[in-house]
Amino acid sequence: MTLLHVHDYGGDGPQLVLLHGYARSLADWDASAGLLTAGHHVLAIDLPGHGRSPRVSPWTIPTVVRHIADTLDAHGVGEAVVVGHSLGGLVAVEYARLNPERARGAVNLDGFWWGRGYPGAERISAGLLASAGAIAPPEYIEEQVVNAARFGIPADRAEAAIRAAVRPLPDGEWQLFPGRTEALEILDELHRLGEPGVAGWLDGVDCPLLLVQAGRRPPSAPGMEWFGEFNARFAQGVSDELAALSRTRSTIGVERIDATHIMNLETPEAVATLVTGFVRGLPD
Repeated sequence: MTLLHVHDYGGDGPQLVLLHGYARSLADWDASAGLLTAGHHVLAIDLPGHGRSPRVSPWTIPTVVRHIADTLDAHGVGEAVVVGHSLGGLVAVEYARLNPERARGAVNLDGFWWGRGYPGAERISAGLLASAGAIAPPEYIEEQVVNAARFGIPADRAEAAIRAAVRPLPDGEWQLFPGRTEALEILDELHRLGEPGVAGWLDGVDCPLLLVQAGRRPPSAPGMEWFGEFNARFAQGVSDELAALSRTRSTIGVERIDATHIMNLETPEAVATLVTGFVRGLPD
C-alpha cells in the first residue's frame, strides 16, 4: 500500500478531497481551502510524484486512483466530493468512475486534454518533457513569482505554492517535479483520456459532475504565439462539447469562470463559490 501526502484543512460538513495539477502540489489549494472549510471538511492530496508524495511506477490512472482511495481509507474518509484542477480534474473524474460508491460527485476545473494526433499536441508534450525532472537555477522561485503577478496572483500566494511544488538542493538550485519517467507515463495517460473527446471520455461516469472551463486565455509569451492559437482552438472545441453534454445529460453541470487555467490561484473565491454551490445542490 502506498499512502500519499495529505493536508487536512479541517472544517465541518460534507467531505471534500482536493487534487492539484501537473507539476504542482496541494499548496495550490491553500486559498480556496481556507474558504471551503466554512461549510465542509477539506482534505487535499499531493498526487504521486508531486509535492511530498512518493513516486509510483507505473503512473497510470487506475494506480493513482487506488493510492488515493487507500490514502482516504487511512484517514477515515468514506464518501466524498472530489475536486481537481487540471490533471487533478481528470483524476477526480476517473476516481468517480472507478469508485462510484464513494464519490458523491466530482468537480473538474479545466482538466481537459487532447488526443496524440491533435494538431500541436507533440509540441505541447515536448515542452512538458523538457522541464520534467529538471534542475532549476537559484532564481527560479523569484522568476515564477514575477510571472504569477501577470495573472494577478499575490506574491505571497505564488511563492508558497511554487516552493511546495519543488525541492531545494544544497547548492541553492531547485529540483522540479515530476521526474521524466513519471512525465512520460502521465502524458500517455492524458493522451489516452483525451483521444475520444470530452463526450467520449465521460461516457459511463454516472455520478453528478461539475465541469468548469477557463473563460480567459493567458497572454502569449514572445515566440509562443502558436500556443495561443492552439489554446483558443482547443478551448472552443471543448466548449462546444460541454454545451452539448449539458443539454443531454442531467447529471452534468457546466460553468465558465472569469480566469485563466490557473484559476484556483487567480480567483480562489470564485472557485470556492462554484464548489460550494455544486455540493449544496447534490442529492442527500
